[in-house]
Amino acid sequence: MRTLVFAVVVAAALPAQDFKPLFNGKDLDGWKQVGPGRFVVEDGLLKTEGGMGLFWYTREKFGDCTIRVVFRATEARSNSGVFIRLPEPPPDAWYGVHNGFEVQIAGSGDEWHSTGSIYSLSRVTRNNSKPPGEWNTMEIELDGARTVISVNGEKVNTFEPANPVPERKQWYEPVRGPRPLSGYIGLQNHNPRDTVYFREVSVRKK
Repeated sequence: MRTLVFAVVVAAALPAQDFKPLFNGKDLDGWKQVGPGRFVVEDGLLKTEGGMGLFWYTREKFGDCTIRVVFRATEARSNSGVFIRLPEPPPDAWYGVHNGFEVQIAGSGDEWHSTGSIYSLSRVTRNNSKPPGEWNTMEIELDGARTVISVNGEKVNTFEPANPVPERKQWYEPVRGPRPLSGYIGLQNHNPRDTVYFREVSVRKK
């Protein structure tokens, strides 16, 4: 009994695991681009250029965890995204769309295509993005097959893939179907007119 009590006390005293940065603020170490365009480091920030491309973290797959990205758009129409649950290293820019899920970054989209939505699969309860030029914090919690998304401290989306999703209507919409419980993550550079900056990309494992 004493051993059990001691173990509980020690566990309670341990600090919660901190977020581990995947972007070091200096260079593109650990990341790789596929498809058109690129990401560059500008004044310690990741900046999208050109597109449409996929910039992915090569060193690890992530299962149950929380992914945190801090970003700002230059215009309301600026478009990007965070890809999750990619089962394999992506061979092209569209692999993330059809084999993972895209958590959308777009201040001017509708409820199925605005910041915090899972593109055309799971809508947001509200668009909680800040105006262009201001920093936003988005947290993406992977909990088994479930994905919970918060934008600027407010939960805006809970995606249960077993629930019905809208019918696929356009060729560029993601192929419907299950995704793995763990996978690679990435960022999207959308096209030359859309510029988004990222100050932080980090992960906290459970």
